[in-house]
Amino acid sequence: MTDPVMLARAWQVQSLLIGYPDESLYERTGLLRQAAASLPEPVGGPLLRFLDDLTAVAPGALAADYVATFDHRKRCCLFLTYYAHGDTRNRGMALLSLKQAYTAAGLELTDEELPDHLAVVLEYAAIDPETGLDLLVAHRAGLELLRLALHDATSPWAAVLDSISATLPPLVGDQRTAVARLAAQGPPAEQVGLTPFAMPRPEGVPR
Repeated sequence: MTDPVMLARAWQVQSLLIGYPDESLYERTGLLRQAAASLPEPVGGPLLRFLDDLTAVAPGALAADYVATFDHRKRCCLFLTYYAHGDTRNRGMALLSLKQAYTAAGLELTDEELPDHLAVVLEYAAIDPETGLDLLVAHRAGLELLRLALHDATSPWAAVLDSISATLPPLVGDQRTAVARLAAQGPPAEQVGLTPFAMPRPEGVPR
């Protein structure tokens, strides 16, 4: 899919669906279903399936599943720079670079939001599809590892990652190698350099 209007629509819907399932998300399900239905099947189909799961599960149960999936499993981390840099100085610089790009595009984050959270990255991509596509492709290895981990966990959010993957170019060459390396070795583990970007508490993730 290359149409920037369709890409922006897809990424906006995905941004909301990969975020924390609060009451406002349930209030938007009708509009989200309409938007998903307007997208090509490889992109919109998985989103419609996720929305079916969303409306079939009690909100409290889905929220608990979200926390158990994304906050308690390292392989299902939603913070994209973690896959490339782990908890290292390089990650701190990557976070700062993202925040500066968002500010330039007019996207202001709250104190509870880290700029590499997948929901935030997708929101930015929807605002600036050309740059957003480059950003998502740059983090393709982490996205694919997250997608595979969600499928292994039989998580409903795997469908959202399938939809994201369908908006991106096919994996080739070095990208496949990077996915394999991450799966085998994991990200770097140096525990320094993240100030002032402290990881939020699970209940602090608003998206």
